Amino acid sequence: MSNSSHLAELVQQFCTQRPIRAGSLIITIFGDAIVPRGGTVWLGSLIKVLESFGLNQRLVRTSVFRLSKEEPWLSAQQLGRRSYYSLTAQGRRRFDKAFKRIYLPVLPEWDGSWCLAVLSQVPVDIRQQVRDELSWMGFGSFSPILMAMPHCDMQEVRNTLQELGALDDCILFETREGDAFSSQALREQSRECWNLDQVSDSYKHFLERFRPVWQEMKAQDSLDPGECFLARTLLIHEYRKVLLRDPQLPAELLPQDWSGVAARQLCRNLYSLVCAASEEYIAKMFETADGPLPEPMPAFYKRFGGVKA
Repeated sequence: MSNSSHLAELVQQFCTQRPIRAGSLIITIFGDAIVPRGGTVWLGSLIKVLESFGLNQRLVRTSVFRLSKEEPWLSAQQLGRRSYYSLTAQGRRRFDKAFKRIYLPVLPEWDGSWCLAVLSQVPVDIRQQVRDELSWMGFGSFSPILMAMPHCDMQEVRNTLQELGALDDCILFETREGDAFSSQALREQSRECWNLDQVSDSYKHFLERFRPVWQEMKAQDSLDPGECFLARTLLIHEYRKVLLRDPQLPAELLPQDWSGVAARQLCRNLYSLVCAASEEYIAKMFETADGPLPEPMPAFYKRFGGVKA
């Protein structure tokens, strides 16, 4: 029986959701647990681990196949009768963009600069694709042909547009607003462009689900490694889903009661609590062709400003 009733409830909720997003959970596990330890895993060990999330072998195999053939996020290597999977180069790039946002200890201070992307010259047949990709990066839509983002990496924007074949057609500006960047009008514009009310509600729901888990596990004298892995994986999985809809705007542009700050602190606290025991579980359960996964890379220990494993 689980030592944490609230964790058991979270697992049950995941098992009963329809449809079960097995592929998304697998990507979470790769990004959070496998990539820091070399990035390759035997499918059989992945299947065994995912049983604790209520996923059967057939569903896992089908999901991994789709991630390797239709997306593609994963690449396969066959050695004898065993299949080993790792992130593709494309999957690694998308992983790097998404997961580096998750583990930041704090958001960088904003100097008032903006990146503006004018899409009027982007061909109509790819304009929506460009809009979608820029939105995924954190841009907000100020109009059908104007998107904006504060404190962006201009080179990353150019690289993304280059991959889409739209760099020569997109007009980019980098501006500085000065001292007036926290005006009420700009706050309201930000609320509308990035659907901040909806994102805030998602953070509140995240807090309602995981705060009881944190409180319950914090009170335990000893933590079960398997439960710690469950908690850590579901924590990052659910936080990732909310965070990727969050443009992570500077505090100057956010509502006064923004719930994302509390959600990040809770995520950091619970992750730090379960990290060491969950790493024991990862080392025991996951396999490569050479045996257990390698030790985590040094960068792993810098997550959320520093974790111990």
